[in-house]
Amino acid sequence: MSQGCEHPALAALVRRMADRRRDGLHRSLRGVGPAGGPRVIVDGRQVLLMASNDYLGLSRHHRLARAASRAALAHGAGAGASRLISGTLDCHQQLERQIAAFKKTEAALFFCTGYMANVGCVAGLCGPGDFIVSDALNHASLIDACRLGRATVKVYPHADAAAAQALLAQAPAGALKLLITDGVFSMDGDLAPLPELLAVARRHGALLLVDDAHATGVWGAGGRGSLEHFGLAPESDIIQVGTLSKALGGLGGFVAGAAVVIDCLINLARPFVFSTAAPPAQVAAAAEALRVVEDEAHLRHKLHGLCALLRGLLEEGGLRLLSPAGPIIPILVGDAHRALAMGQALLAEGVFAPAIRPPTVPQGSSRIRLTVTAAHEEADMRFAARAVLRAAREVGLCP
Repeated sequence: MSQGCEHPALAALVRRMADRRRDGLHRSLRGVGPAGGPRVIVDGRQVLLMASNDYLGLSRHHRLARAASRAALAHGAGAGASRLISGTLDCHQQLERQIAAFKKTEAALFFCTGYMANVGCVAGLCGPGDFIVSDALNHASLIDACRLGRATVKVYPHADAAAAQALLAQAPAGALKLLITDGVFSMDGDLAPLPELLAVARRHGALLLVDDAHATGVWGAGGRGSLEHFGLAPESDIIQVGTLSKALGGLGGFVAGAAVVIDCLINLARPFVFSTAAPPAQVAAAAEALRVVEDEAHLRHKLHGLCALLRGLLEEGGLRLLSPAGPIIPILVGDAHRALAMGQALLAEGVFAPAIRPPTVPQGSSRIRLTVTAAHEEADMRFAARAVLRAAREVGLCP
């Protein structure tokens, strides 16, 4: 029989949730359907989805669906064991060779999720006595990875390469040094200053780790990510982490880099060593997504055109945007309650883009985070712009 809130530990949890409600930070799960596509059903009503990371619209692409279905029928629902026992299937190794070729690295390692890839990579490479320098706005998975690695961790102000250099100069002699940054920052949508950061890393003998979760498939002439966007060669002192769950439309993560880095992770990355291998259907969808990125460049071109259109319409309406380009378009609101009100006003207008609040973003920087996908059309951007501007006026963000 449940003791309910009479139990002192449960009562403490109830108080914690009450505090979050008071501060406008309580969250609950909200069902939408169907999955994928530019529109979803929310509370029984069809609305325009402007909160998905499915940037190229691949989650419902017929090629990925067919590849996953064929793999499930041919190989079953699961791999049956961890990769180091009997779970390494031919499809896993083929995908890793494909990722390495796509990212132009010596080797790659596939993880079940992007979160696991970041945690496994950082904590697998760094330990006591090592030295990590990390951007203040890096993704939560990188923050957790730094904590788990038990290395000395220093945090530099967002995108400040000079500050990163000053911190790296503090590293003790003989320490393995790792400079960590998102390629595209998930909540602000801006690109890291990778040329400057790479120069800093090389000056101090550090490896540069770039989490390209929001850049892979989107940025660069071939969709290879932020390094390609900046014209940087993916040399052995750069580690690229990515996910298959955003622009690539499926699920999974990867680390791509020097062969010795991948060898270390196979042996030391705990999320890899102690997790059952990804099922064949997931792997097949990932492999097909990489082929689609190379075959169907028009999706990327369409995406950037839609992003420019929506940005122009919002700026003409008087809104200040945090990022200059790309599919992540944050609108800074500030107060969490006010951001919730704007999200509700948007939903009333027929646009689903929930408020983003702490701890996802720093205190006082709650926002509406709009995202554009190649599944949208120009008419959707015009509809979204009108709805956003009306909602922004309602909460006093623009005249």
